[in-house]
Amino acid sequence: MTSILTKKYDFDTVFDSQKVFRLVLEAMSNPSKIVNIKEYIDKLHGNNAVFLTIAMTLLDNEVHFYACADDTLSDEIGSLTFAKKEQLENADFVFVGKSANINQIIENVKCGTLADPHKSATIIILNDSEPDCRATFYGPGIDGQIEMDVSRTVKDSLEFRHAQNYEYPQGIDLIFVSSEGELFTIPRLVKQREDADES
Repeated sequence: MTSILTKKYDFDTVFDSQKVFRLVLEAMSNPSKIVNIKEYIDKLHGNNAVFLTIAMTLLDNEVHFYACADDTLSDEIGSLTFAKKEQLENADFVFVGKSANINQIIENVKCGTLADPHKSATIIILNDSEPDCRATFYGPGIDGQIEMDVSRTVKDSLEFRHAQNYEYPQGIDLIFVSSEGELFTIPRLVKQREDADES
């Protein structure tokens, strides 16, 4: 299998995935901080390179995933990671492209339990829209609060998540990534100020 992957992709499933993992971990530890994984995305091919880079980093044969309305992406992720395809409601990782209904997705993914809040979904959202809103965040990993310009995709996702009224410490992790590799995260316990001004 390794030889086949080597011929089809330049992405190293061991060394490159470790480097991407460290970048994702850095983003998770520093909410709203933007890291860039473009050099690793460029080692894959096709329309799904962004999602495949993350999938090959975070998924293995012990987790379940759901690729929203994209059978091609679903097949590729399954083949490359051996992760199991699952319905949205039971997926550990959910991949959301441009045309997906983010509100419906957030309403239906698992948010963990009070005893096991970590058994919640991580949603990876393609974020290619230009920033046109201002958001203010506070919570674990943030000293006080931090402001950043975000796209409507990000703003809507955060508002939909907030509307779920999760009981602490339940929630879902959000990873936003662009086709150019700019990636940042808003973990489940990081909140957006409701009175944040829009630019």
